[in-house]
Amino acid sequence: MPYQVALTRTNQATYPSTPPFSPHTAYPEYGFGHLSGEPNHVYAAVRRVLALAGLDTARVDTSQWNPLGEYVGPGGTVVLKPNLVREFHPRDPDGWQWVLTHGSVIRAAADYALRAVGTTGRIVIADAPQTDSSFIGIVTALGLDQLRDFYQERGFSVDLLDLRQEEWTTRGGVVTARRRLPGDPAGTVAFDLGDRSEFVGHPGAGRYYGADYDSRVVNHHHTDGRHEYLLSATVMQADLIINLPKLKSHKKAGITLGMKNLVGVNADKNWLPHHTEGWPGNRGDEHPRPSARHRAERAVVGGLRRAALAWPGVGTRTLRIARRGGTPIFGDGDTTIRSGNWWGNDTVWRMSLDLNKIIHYGRPDGTLTESPRPTRHIVLVDGIIAGHRNGPMSPDALPGRLVAFGTTPAAVDAAVTVLFGFDPERVPTVRQGFRCHRLPLANGDWREVEIVGDHTAWNGPIGRIHPTATLQAEPHFAWKGRVELSWGDVRTNFSDGSGSP
Repeated sequence: MPYQVALTRTNQATYPSTPPFSPHTAYPEYGFGHLSGEPNHVYAAVRRVLALAGLDTARVDTSQWNPLGEYVGPGGTVVLKPNLVREFHPRDPDGWQWVLTHGSVIRAAADYALRAVGTTGRIVIADAPQTDSSFIGIVTALGLDQLRDFYQERGFSVDLLDLRQEEWTTRGGVVTARRRLPGDPAGTVAFDLGDRSEFVGHPGAGRYYGADYDSRVVNHHHTDGRHEYLLSATVMQADLIINLPKLKSHKKAGITLGMKNLVGVNADKNWLPHHTEGWPGNRGDEHPRPSARHRAERAVVGGLRRAALAWPGVGTRTLRIARRGGTPIFGDGDTTIRSGNWWGNDTVWRMSLDLNKIIHYGRPDGTLTESPRPTRHIVLVDGIIAGHRNGPMSPDALPGRLVAFGTTPAAVDAAVTVLFGFDPERVPTVRQGFRCHRLPLANGDWREVEIVGDHTAWNGPIGRIHPTATLQAEPHFAWKGRVELSWGDVRTNFSDGSGSP
């Protein structure tokens, strides 16, 4: 049978404003007592999508309903993995709402996770935000500290966990200070995918660029047949991972959903290849066609980065001044392609799928199985206010009004990609999620994924959904004209030629 993805739509593209984001209705299964004084259609949507997914169907609308009980039992550990990338939007003080997974979505997911694990279980809300982000700022913006306190006062174990080992202070896009963090108290687990990596056969060895100036680190972990990743031990030991991505466009990947959101379960982002230095003519993907201006910029920036590593004080100040002065000459990130931020990035999707393989096949001791572990990674998408255009950090708001759920991340990503208005065949992370080199993440064809929902235009095989019925999101500027779904795609997707939506 084809994969099924449940979907519901809210009446409004808004979030409740007051933590801890309790429901405004005393649902039969709701056991926390506290009700919100404002309408909470987000909680209602999460509840509805779990029912549409057919979870614990016999007991829906009764006090015994336990939709996540088939995935985790009393005493278990559940990791909630939202997208906590950065606490602010560069252009809009309210824009964090379409950058981060909203606290009201996290609250609803946590309620049903706690219903499954009970007071003897544990919930961990965990992520590795961008290194120059403030975890405290993110927690405060989302009300997660108040949410944690709400649960702990009622005898439940709920923790907030910053998985990073380092936090940076940046000025003008340049790292000026680095602070060590405790990271995951359970430690880290290193994995080597070796010949099971999606980087097998890729020509980038020695030229990968990670999250820091010092590219020697990332290339050390991806050379001579090694493809190594460092993951959170808490994540690897969890009985269930509930992936809570924010629906957004993405400058390197086209779109970010469940599979891309797993970048946040790693403990050191400099083990992750983000792009390959060079251009297609020399088997790189940093830039499509480097002009003389781009080559000059690369030469200058490369020299200044080396200076910043060798002489942190003087070199860093010089790099910051140069970046400030260079923007009028070389262009800013919202209008200029650099660092693999375009549709030809052939690196980041491989890294994303490798992380998914580890979650599906990895053991807590750092070894890999040949068969996937029982269902332990499910996806609940926050698309109530989505972000499009220059995502993931500076998107514009898009009223999506959608919440999606599924137990196969590749299928959820394919369905929501179509609903966003993008063609999965042109989004490498989604397309290749169904075509993995080794250790498959999904079988069959993404076109056969079926939506089961309460919105008439969004039901049935996703390959038949008409582009005009989608959100018609606009991609990042460097992906325009390369990823959008068209009517011709719908006709091509089905051999009967009917093109019937």
